[in-house]
Formats: sequence, C-alpha cells, structure tokens
Amino acid sequence: MSAATKMITVPPGRVTLSDRRTRRSWTVELAPYRLGAFPVTQALYARITGERPGTARGDRLPVESVSWSDAVRFCNALSLNDGFTPVYRLHAEAEGEGEAEDVEWDASADGYRLPTEAEWEHACRAGTSGPGYGPLDEIAWYRDNSHGRIHDVGGKRANLWGFHDMLGNVWDWCWDVYDAEVYGTYRVLRGGGWFDEHWSCRASARRRSHPSFQVDDVGFRVARSVVDRTDRADRTDETDRARGTDQAGRTLP
Repeated sequence: MSAATKMITVPPGRVTLSDRRTRRSWTVELAPYRLGAFPVTQALYARITGERPGTARGDRLPVESVSWSDAVRFCNALSLNDGFTPVYRLHAEAEGEGEAEDVEWDASADGYRLPTEAEWEHACRAGTSGPGYGPLDEIAWYRDNSHGRIHDVGGKRANLWGFHDMLGNVWDWCWDVYDAEVYGTYRVLRGGGWFDEHWSCRASARRRSHPSFQVDDVGFRVARSVVDRTDRADRTDETDRARGTDQAGRTLP
C-alpha cells in the first residue's frame, strides 16, 4: 500500500465538539473507522479522475482547489476503482452540479467517504486534549513556517496514531453541514492550512464554506466505515428474499 492510500484504523471513542460562535458543545460516540494517514495527494487524485486541479504541481502535494462536491465524487470513483460499494448517492438531476442537499450517505456501503467532523477531531487528537498533538512548528505547515506555499504530505511529525498533516498544510472537508438554519448547505472544514495563523490550526477549530467552494488551501482525506460483512450479507439476503431474488438476480423458490 502506497503512502497516498494508507489507511489507519481508529479505535472507538467519544469526542466533545464545540462551536465558539454559538458557545454550544455536544458529545459524539464513535464506532471504529478507518481514515487516510495523509490528505489525498495530487498523484492519487489524478490517477482516479484524470484531473489535476490546483495552483501548485507535485505528486506528493495535497490536492487543493477541490470543492466538497469534488471530494464526494472522488470518494465514489475511488470506491469503484478499489472494488468497494460507493457510499454516496447523487440524485440524477444533481450529478453534474453535486449540490450538497442532493447527496445521500448509504451507511451500509463499504466504500470511501469523507470523515464526519467528530471522526476528524477524534483522529486529530489521538488521545490528547490540547489545541494540538505537539508543538505546532513540529507538526504543521502554517503561516509562520510554510514560506507562503503548500508542502508535500508527511513532511511534519505524525500524531500518536500515525496521522500526518491533520493540522496545517490544507484544510480537510468533512461530511457535516455546519449550521443549516444559518448557513444552509455550507459544510465543515477542519485543520487549518499553510496560509493560516496559529489560532486556526487547532484541533477544535471549525470553518465553513459552500460545497462548491474551491481555494488553494483546502483539500480532503478519505475515511471508510468498519462494516460487519457478515451482518451486511445477512441483511442483503433478507432483502433479496423479500424481493424474491438472490444476489445474482435469480428468482428464488
């Protein structure tokens, strides 16, 4: 497995999220899941989509200038490439535009997806409780040390669970809607980027943007649910019997 596609299994846990704007906090219980050790690179994105968005060029640079909708479509394409079931269902009328409200998450699918922001923060903290998982200059590319540019993934120290670039370099798109009542379909961004001051590169910092937004310090990393294949097979068999067919589409007695 190459560094570009390396996935790490994250243990179950509990994370308390907070929003400074509303002064609200909430706790989320998490089952085990898998998350990319690195942000998706330009090389991986180009191999799967045939496209190289962004302002910089380099196979090991994080892909950037990708929207939330681009990231969703990439997850489905990578799932198909690797023989998994795509997680996201894009309504036919939205396939070209990929609007957030027209994307559904199939929780039974075993393919790649965006992490929830709770999953992102749990993996970022890796059991720590401070603003970061180490001295910022050792773990992140940000305004004070990036020299005004993006950097190859993995150039800074990983956290205790093996994740690189959780803070700094590029912001990561997450699945979650930020605040539907105030911001509509705007989605959550986490982690801070190469152009940000230190206060934006914190494990708890939240940012938001429209799902079509593209800029040179926003990328993403992929996640996968830990699916119980036996349970899924049982549920599939039950569904097929209810329809009167087996998994190959043959009529059952």
